[in-house]
Amino acid sequence: MHKELPLAPHLKTPNRPAKTGTWRSVRPVLDTERCNLCLLCWVYCPDGTVKRVGEKLEIDYEYCKGCGICSRECKRNCITMVEEEV
Repeated sequence: MHKELPLAPHLKTPNRPAKTGTWRSVRPVLDTERCNLCLLCWVYCPDGTVKRVGEKLEIDYEYCKGCGICSRECKRNCITMVEEEV
C-alpha cells in the first residue's frame, strides 16, 4: 500500500510566483462589448491571467506574457493582440 503524499502548502497564486508581464512584446486587448463570456480564453490561458469581474472579463497584465493563446481560442474574435508600447 502506498502512503499518500501530503499536498503542497497553499500559495496565494500558485501558478504565478513572480510578475511576468514585462516579458511580453504584444498584449491582448479584449472587446468587452462583443464578448459573450464563453470563458474559452479563461480555460486556455496558461497563466490564469483572465479574470471574470462581474459581467465582464479582465486581463491581469502584471502576469500576462503575451502568448496569444486567448486570442486564438476566442471564437468571436473579441481579443486582439497589439504591440506593447515601449
